[in-house]
Amino acid sequence: MPNKGTLNPYDKVRQRGGVPRETEGRALLEAARQMAEAQSDPGNTKAMRDAARINWRLWTIFQAELSAPDCPMPVEIRQNMLNLCNFVDKRVVDILAKPVPQKLDVLINVNRQIAAGLLTKPETPEAQDDDRGQGGSPAPGGFSI
Repeated sequence: MPNKGTLNPYDKVRQRGGVPRETEGRALLEAARQMAEAQSDPGNTKAMRDAARINWRLWTIFQAELSAPDCPMPVEIRQNMLNLCNFVDKRVVDILAKPVPQKLDVLINVNRQIAAGLLTKPETPEAQDDDRGQGGSPAPGGFSI
């Protein structure tokens, strides 16, 4: 049980002016950038594996947050995101076993698409309030798409 005197990590980020959705979007874009950079040197399998592992760690964090029993995200969206996490898991394992530059394409595209959604400003007043920390709490992992 969390201590009532402590803030959850997202509240701390908000106090410093950060928005979890934007942080996650930027993290996905950075992982996509690293994978694209690793693709540019097809002979460097270590770089491909390293970039895939970094991406895997990021998606594992999302998966843990989405799997939490108190995750406030709607069940259908949470299940879709968990299915995507499972796909990323399988794809990364495949890349680690046999690093081929083209295998990174789908992960790069997934990251960029999810990041685009996270970095798009919501149009509803309620969603904008949530992004500024004035409304209800965001879903863990910031996935308030």
